[in-house]
Amino acid sequence: MTFALKASAGLLTFALLSGTAIAEPKTNLLHQWATGSDAAAVAKLGEMFTAAGGKWEQTSIAGHTANTLAKLRADVIAGNAPPAVQLKGPEIVEWNATGMTANLDELAAAEGWEKVVAPELISVMKPTGNWVAAPMNIHRINWLWSSPKVLKEAGVDAVPKTWAEFNAACEKVVAAGKICIAHSTADWTDSTVFEVVVYGQDIDLYKKAFVEGDVDALRSEGMVKALTQLRLMTSKYMDPGMVGRDWDTMSAMVGKGDAAFHIMGDWTIGLLTAAGFKEGTDYTCSQAPTDWGKPGFILNADSVVFFTQKDPDYVSGQQLLAKTILSPEFQTAFNQAKGSIPARMDVDLSSGFNPCQQLSQKDLQASIDGGTLVRSMAHNMTIPQKYRGAIMDTVTEFVNTPAMTPEQAATAIADAVEAQM
Repeated sequence: MTFALKASAGLLTFALLSGTAIAEPKTNLLHQWATGSDAAAVAKLGEMFTAAGGKWEQTSIAGHTANTLAKLRADVIAGNAPPAVQLKGPEIVEWNATGMTANLDELAAAEGWEKVVAPELISVMKPTGNWVAAPMNIHRINWLWSSPKVLKEAGVDAVPKTWAEFNAACEKVVAAGKICIAHSTADWTDSTVFEVVVYGQDIDLYKKAFVEGDVDALRSEGMVKALTQLRLMTSKYMDPGMVGRDWDTMSAMVGKGDAAFHIMGDWTIGLLTAAGFKEGTDYTCSQAPTDWGKPGFILNADSVVFFTQKDPDYVSGQQLLAKTILSPEFQTAFNQAKGSIPARMDVDLSSGFNPCQQLSQKDLQASIDGGTLVRSMAHNMTIPQKYRGAIMDTVTEFVNTPAMTPEQAATAIADAVEAQM
């Protein structure tokens, strides 16, 4: 039986069990995947939803997550909550608390989601015990993308594993007249690099500061140390062109051999692949530096949250969309295009996936076993948005204000978060 027939049969069973007439499944997914590999990946969802008998519509809001949230709030206030929305961890919790989210427990039980979804994600999809969302993927944030060409030219023998090794490599790269770190300054890119530094230097500090939102941790000497590392990177190892640079061109600097390193999540794979760069030849991937010597994983995940609908067509569409999202077929096609790995732990990555994705799945399991898995602050998987926004704004102010000292920045970050409490 094809996937489309299986999905249709599942919807028929659902309709018979619930005593409702068979509806025409339709949806309108509100999301922010407007360009590049993101747009290509979500297009696959639309194709599969349509192939399974659904009527696909989408509302794409380009730019920051805040733009999508603003559209969502406007729709809700107008009494027109969308049937499906791309949201992250704390946002799922906040919207679930309104009582407006749909209950997917019956479908989840029938499909056996509890047995296959990565354990770290289950509590996020079930904020109060009921399934209200479906995870699409798992992103790893703490990646270091390297240019074999630049490292060879600079006399760097191996990809650095610690921050001391990283700084030593950058000194050689800069001495050779090359850019060490490809970067584009923006709140989310600056904070991505910063959280990777904090995590790599002190995982316990990361948990206290970015998972618990502890203001004393934000003011600590450990935070000053991380900001000192960030200042070195922005002032010496990045180039002035980072101001105004498009975020999706950073990876190409590594692929072309214009920069030695790039610190960014694994959507970089989609960008590098689309640009024709080859893993192992034009770039390599490895865990970003850590000073504590274990496999580590900063997790980000894209999810779709479902809002209660009155139209039976949209209700039927929610069942089909959630079923499609968590199907092995979609998890494979979507993540191969996006660069992430499946949210289902039972998908085989040995064929069709990039070697970096295969390494990601291996390191994810190792980090679960070793207790080093954390969620991403910069990508909205930990603290509430108001605290996250305060941290990110201050980090970018620090990056763009050379006169601001690490000590001043640590105090400013803590004060900004505390002001939101």
